[in-house]
Amino acid sequence: MMEKILIIEDDVDIRTILKIYLEGESYEVWEAGSGGEAMDYLDKEPDLVILDLMLPDIDGLKICKNIRKNYYYPIIMITAKDADHDKILGLSYGADDYITKPFNPLEVIARVKAQLRRSNKYTNSQSDKDTLYYKALTLNKKSKAVKMNEKEIKLTPTEFNILNILLERKGEVLSGEKLLNLIWKEEYYSKTNNTITVHIRNLREKIGDSIEKPEYIKTVWGVGYIIEK
Repeated sequence: MMEKILIIEDDVDIRTILKIYLEGESYEVWEAGSGGEAMDYLDKEPDLVILDLMLPDIDGLKICKNIRKNYYYPIIMITAKDADHDKILGLSYGADDYITKPFNPLEVIARVKAQLRRSNKYTNSQSDKDTLYYKALTLNKKSKAVKMNEKEIKLTPTEFNILNILLERKGEVLSGEKLLNLIWKEEYYSKTNNTITVHIRNLREKIGDSIEKPEYIKTVWGVGYIIEK
């Protein structure tokens, strides 16, 4: 079954180029030239969304936030803004990755494949136990469900993967660089530790972990992050 990619981008030329490259990789491509058009596709649950930050009618960040209220699928944000603040803001709203314009379409394809691999990784795994536990927190790899005190928490695919790694390696301090390497593998060199910092902050907020005295994801200053045994 072909994986479905939704492109939300008002620039027709960019949409056309991305569509050609994605269809060349055997993806089914849906197109939306505005936030309003995109709304017709979001409930159909594409496998991945490529989202332009600057749209003519609805702020891309608002669309990203709305997606994250209900859906798990990965979001790659495309922006002409190269400032760290804008990248961090996009990640804070639930994006899993970002690409700045101008870009090489082949880079977009590589990012799409990487996000889909990570999104599907634990669903296809048969060798590990399906559910991980820590205090009141549970994580199910197959269903991708995360619960705190039996209440389900909506995480982005990247947040899910970070939490999964920390739970699988309880008692081990993982540096930001190590987490980048484990999650993004060959793509990690283009990231910064700020990327992990933002995702960790979002995770703590979502699971209700204290920033000052966290009980779940703890910071070992100057070293990294740990979920203790």
